[in-house]
Amino acid sequence: MKLDNKRTVLVGLAFLSICAFWQMYDSVVPLILTKTFHINETISGAVMAADNVLALFLLPMFGALSDRTDTRLGKRTPYILAGTFFAVIILNILPFLDNGYYAEPSIAKLIVFVVLLGLLLISMGVYRSPAVALMPDVTPKPLRSKANAIINLMGALGGIIYLIAAALLYPNSKTAGVAHVDYQPLFLVVSGIMTLSVIILFASVREKELVRKNQELELKHPEWNLSEHDMSGNEVLPREVKKSLAFLLASIALWFIGYNGITTWFTTYVDQVMGQGLGGASTCLLIASGGAIVSYIPIGSLASKIGRKRTIMTGIIILALCFLAGFFLTAFTDRINAPMFIVFALTGFAWAAINVNSLPMVVEMCKGSDIGKFTGYYYTASMAAQVATPILAGFLMRNVDYRILFPYATLFTAASFFTMIKVKHGDCAAEARKGLDAFEDM
Repeated sequence: MKLDNKRTVLVGLAFLSICAFWQMYDSVVPLILTKTFHINETISGAVMAADNVLALFLLPMFGALSDRTDTRLGKRTPYILAGTFFAVIILNILPFLDNGYYAEPSIAKLIVFVVLLGLLLISMGVYRSPAVALMPDVTPKPLRSKANAIINLMGALGGIIYLIAAALLYPNSKTAGVAHVDYQPLFLVVSGIMTLSVIILFASVREKELVRKNQELELKHPEWNLSEHDMSGNEVLPREVKKSLAFLLASIALWFIGYNGITTWFTTYVDQVMGQGLGGASTCLLIASGGAIVSYIPIGSLASKIGRKRTIMTGIIILALCFLAGFFLTAFTDRINAPMFIVFALTGFAWAAINVNSLPMVVEMCKGSDIGKFTGYYYTASMAAQVATPILAGFLMRNVDYRILFPYATLFTAASFFTMIKVKHGDCAAEARKGLDAFEDM
């Protein structure tokens, strides 16, 4: 049984579009809120957390709703198409409001901006769970870590395309000392990435046929199913599996509190602490994305050999150490230097080790018809963390010191190591390879 790499790459185009969007959103929107609209860090952190508040409701709801959807396009494709369409339209209105407010401030423009921001987040919430659930829909359970490595590689590619565009369009030489920056070209680039990705996905992936073939394969392997039947004949998770799921979701929340605290506030942190603009921050994030990109495929193979749990725990240790090093490398200098690039590259590797394996561990614990719902559980845990962390980190940065950001991320990331110890299910057994198959990973 081998993974269809080409098909997985095409399925990953939806995630590519999502990651390009969120990389831009997390980098640019805080700058717009604080510099154009002059909203303080605590309130802008609350605005940044709004997408995660909405996601707490939208992602499980649309994940479960797509489980029950049946159209000629499949279960997930209609949501991907509709969500992308509305997101792209709204996305290109926001820079006009930003530029208009700077030229002539008014409370009406601020209100319209916030309302459209909410509608944009709803549009993204419509299709994120269905887009992510598409991979396990069409991939056999034993191959999902490798498939998720490719999916994450596609997501990193979307982020890195954005970061390259941001670094080229807004180098520090063009933004330093400038009163207002026009982000319209950057928004156009991201909306183009989203549109093209989903068009290619729609034209090349026949969801309904692929899901049917995967379901037929999984029926031949009942040992892949961790659920059991209760007295009424319905499938339920055993108590020990539920316990593992709870600890896994807690781990996901903790490492997202740490990691998203950095990704949400890093551009503002670099501006305030180091005096560097968007280009300098984007370069660091670009290095991290590069580290993740070269790691995703090897990490997927590593997990198939030593297990998902061990791979994740290794990633947690490295990520916590990178955040600790990040504090010493950024808090006492105004220059972005080579050691920072090394640390950010290792951060990308560590996040790949965690991210490649966490979703497959969650959906490993469910039966095939509940993939959308369990994907929703995964996003509920991650988004609950991301509701809290922009507000909490923003509050601490404003009221304690901006330099608290990296120690904050270190603490929560390290805490996830201890909850992860309690996870006993959702791992993959290492398979012994024979003959020519032994050379596959080489």
